[in-house]
Amino acid sequence: MSAVDLDADTGLRNGSFSHVSLPRYASLLVVVIALALSALLVLLLGWNWVACPVVAAVLTVIALPLWSAAVENRRKAVDRLVTSLVWCALLVALVPLVWVLAQTVVKGAPELTGSFLTHDMTQKLDPTTFKMLPGAGVAHALVGTLLVTLGATIISVPIGLMTAVYLVEYGRGKLIARWTTLLVDVMTGIPSIVAGLFALALFTVISGVGTRFGLMGSIALSLLMIPTVVRSAEEMMRLVPNDLREASYALGVPKWRTIVKMVIPTAFGGIITGVMLAVSRVIGETAPLLVAIGSLDVMNTNLFSGRMQTLPVYILNEYKKSTPHDYDLAWAGALLLILIVMILNLIARIVGKIFAPKTGR
Repeated sequence: MSAVDLDADTGLRNGSFSHVSLPRYASLLVVVIALALSALLVLLLGWNWVACPVVAAVLTVIALPLWSAAVENRRKAVDRLVTSLVWCALLVALVPLVWVLAQTVVKGAPELTGSFLTHDMTQKLDPTTFKMLPGAGVAHALVGTLLVTLGATIISVPIGLMTAVYLVEYGRGKLIARWTTLLVDVMTGIPSIVAGLFALALFTVISGVGTRFGLMGSIALSLLMIPTVVRSAEEMMRLVPNDLREASYALGVPKWRTIVKMVIPTAFGGIITGVMLAVSRVIGETAPLLVAIGSLDVMNTNLFSGRMQTLPVYILNEYKKSTPHDYDLAWAGALLLILIVMILNLIARIVGKIFAPKTGR
């Protein structure tokens, strides 16, 4: 074998057509130099410091592939270019997320006191005299959010799960199944305020004009939850191997029992995850709750009587008051809502991992 063949063979095995490659710290070095140059440009030209990371990203995307093309080869230069663009896209996506979380924590955390979490908008406890004094709390909104969301979950999960069972197990190839899938997809994209208007119109016909109570909000949110539950449960049940169904049928087990004992338990982890994600999606909705159940400054734990307060509507009301303290209360409510969504997502991941099908030899 000639020396040229040996070089080509070595290059192929190493994933490169060149023996020369950039050092491992090349990317970090380019980023540091780009940041230094961009900071110098900002100082010399008097730009805003927000331009510094933008200019640094542009310099990195240009300089690193050019250096790679000069030292390594074209293939690695293109790879470094695409990698740099992916990292830039990731950072662009993280910037607003991190900024919102930081602002919410900084402005809302000081207001998350025991009094704030345990009292409504009419009273709070004076820590020195232990008497009830006028003040601001979020307990009524927190309880209202949990009750309305629980009601929506109780309505949505059975309907969504049974619809998914029909689509996967009974409706394959049928016209009604195709129409149901189309309608579910349409419901996924409806504006949230339409759900609130539906609940308002429904109970206006039943109970008269001006009717407001918590169950209306639960029904409005259930319209937004059902499509997510249907699609997630449907996809999870489609992942269940047909061999399990056929083995159950071969043993003489009825179809309904196969679904209950084999299909749903196997897909249970994914179904629970989908339900939790659906809850997280609707728990922050404002428009349907504002239309359907209105607002209230005191505690109401009865879903079937009277208006109720929820955290999204509470945040809106505090923001509308336009005072610095009320802005802080709105940030505190937003932080509390984020914490609830975070807890629900953690629960979904834990439950999904616990009930995931066990694999092994």
